Amino acid sequence: MLQPMLATLAEASLVDPTLVYEPKYDGIRAIAEVDAGGTQVRLWSRLGNEKTSQFPEIARALSAWARRRREPVVLDGEIVALDEHGEPAGFQQLQGRIHVKDGHVTEAPTALMLFDVLRVGAKDLREQPLTERRAVLEQLLKKGTSPLLRVSTQVAGDGRALYADALAHGWEGLIAKHAASKYRSGKRSPDWRKLKIIQEQEFVVGGWTEPRNARAYFGALLLGVYEGDSLVYVGHTGTGFDGKELARVMARLAPLATRDCPFIRKPKSNERPHWVRPELVAQIKFTEWTADNHLRHPVYLGLRDDKRPTDVVREQAPRHHASVTKRMDVSAAAVAAPPAHRSRRSGGLSRPPSPAARRSATPATTARRDARVSTTDQQALVEQLRALEDARRDGTLTLPGGDTLAVTNLHKVFWPALKLTKGDLFRYYAQVAPAILPVLADRPLVMKRFPNGISAKPFYQHRAQDVPAGVRVEPVASEDERPQLIGGNLKTLLYTCQLAAISQDPWFSRVQAPDTPDHVALDLDPSDDVPFAQVLDVARWIRDELETLGVFALPKTSGASGLHVFIPLAPGTPYDAGLLFAQLVATLIAEKHPKQATVERSVRARGRRVYVDYLQNIQGKTLASAYSARASEYAGVSTPLTWKEVDEGVEREAFTILTIPDRLRTLGDLWAPLINAPGANLRDIAEG
Repeated sequence: MLQPMLATLAEASLVDPTLVYEPKYDGIRAIAEVDAGGTQVRLWSRLGNEKTSQFPEIARALSAWARRRREPVVLDGEIVALDEHGEPAGFQQLQGRIHVKDGHVTEAPTALMLFDVLRVGAKDLREQPLTERRAVLEQLLKKGTSPLLRVSTQVAGDGRALYADALAHGWEGLIAKHAASKYRSGKRSPDWRKLKIIQEQEFVVGGWTEPRNARAYFGALLLGVYEGDSLVYVGHTGTGFDGKELARVMARLAPLATRDCPFIRKPKSNERPHWVRPELVAQIKFTEWTADNHLRHPVYLGLRDDKRPTDVVREQAPRHHASVTKRMDVSAAAVAAPPAHRSRRSGGLSRPPSPAARRSATPATTARRDARVSTTDQQALVEQLRALEDARRDGTLTLPGGDTLAVTNLHKVFWPALKLTKGDLFRYYAQVAPAILPVLADRPLVMKRFPNGISAKPFYQHRAQDVPAGVRVEPVASEDERPQLIGGNLKTLLYTCQLAAISQDPWFSRVQAPDTPDHVALDLDPSDDVPFAQVLDVARWIRDELETLGVFALPKTSGASGLHVFIPLAPGTPYDAGLLFAQLVATLIAEKHPKQATVERSVRARGRRVYVDYLQNIQGKTLASAYSARASEYAGVSTPLTWKEVDEGVEREAFTILTIPDRLRTLGDLWAPLINAPGANLRDIAEG
């Protein structure tokens, strides 16, 4: 077989006429040898291991494609798993295929993303420039080819839009290739450069630690890289496993057990370590290397069998790309936004996004799937909760799909004035789950817990402790490596109720791209003696200013005394740019309406005015989400409004956990247009 050419982890400009840019697909590199007429197809990994039996559907697609071809061909590409929408998913989704031996495949669908052709018939193309090889590849795979065989996306000269797509979709990164590069089999060449967004590489497993509490099999894997002949410890991870994967990995670890520590220096661990011979290689994603050369926030993705442990060394990503989104200015972020996400220049607030614009947006696929809680499912949950509360006993909820969740103290009163209970909170979230789950999807959550109701002192919880299986937790970029709850599935939502977290308080960004918010918000906070009608006036003035810029925005009540105005942002916009934009809008409103609005932070200096707070637009800050219950005396809900309602006037106390389920059934999800809207392009605004 011909060995693949390899890319170097190195810096590259996103604007360079000598380069072409492609997505860095997160799968298994494959060289495909296809005989004339498709009589034989063989798939090879980069180490020369045959993968044909593991991916028979791809082999069949190649064979069918080649039936009319009179000469053999050798192709280069990446085998990727596909999500429910037919789009490339992560390496973790390929785990069920790694050890298939008999061609019996029942797990995730796959595709072969092709990006090069090495040989056609007797003609070796590797000495030709990449642009010429690419032209041959595109000619070979014209329209009508099987959807399992796809030519990779490629753009020439300007990779900013593709980079923005990578940020928006949570891709691993990009590959920048010299357009004139020749194909160097088996060589790692700077002509091809990996630009990683989420850092990810292979690590050698040197041991595991004892599990804590109810965790089965092991607590964490102990990871290392080779420096010369020595295995150096770089960190541990216990995140990224479900019960099935814990069992599978343990079965691979047990035969390798040894008394001797394989690391050159024995690492310290919180739990008792067990050592193994360093023969397993794990794929790990992480945020960065720490100053002491350890991994920050490592997450397990899967075991690999296509790389030798002794080849695993540290891949040091340049600082330029590790923090690129933090340094992007407003103009760069706006330029990077692909056309499908650009904001309108007129009518931005008077009409919702077009269907095409909605299709171009990318709410998390997990949220779409988990939000499918049917009316029957909702009613079943409500009935279970009511029965347990009426019996004044603890119990177990059966969730859609057969999962379960232990619940306690449903009869405890949370809102004393209304005699509403923890059970009422559970029932509310069960009924609005289809609307609120997409709002929370993939977002880190900060919990404000009220274990004894709203009259007692609450406390904040940022990090997740031991959680039930099925509750989503992941590490989030920060100094604290403990994982955080991530919103978007029903069990996680109901688990926060069990913890007495009344409101849902998500980050403005998603865990896949924690440095780039999806929106900014202006929090309208009235002084105690300011009527809500004045808050609505300020919201209208904000709307009018934004409308002149062609910027789409939606209002919602805070669920307490105020109101929020949310503005979607173009993908890739950094927090600093969004904060600056929000500050400019808030300051403009305060200057034009000084008797009604202010940006003064001091409560004493505000007087009888509405404080237009733009300071929530900082990474890690939160506001109650749309459809979030609140710890207000009237059991308010942060409720999406139409601008017509703002113009005509509403009573904030009308929106409670008792009234919103019926409002949703009557009016539908008024927040969906914001989730699916094209984001405000700040460069267009600045230049306009």
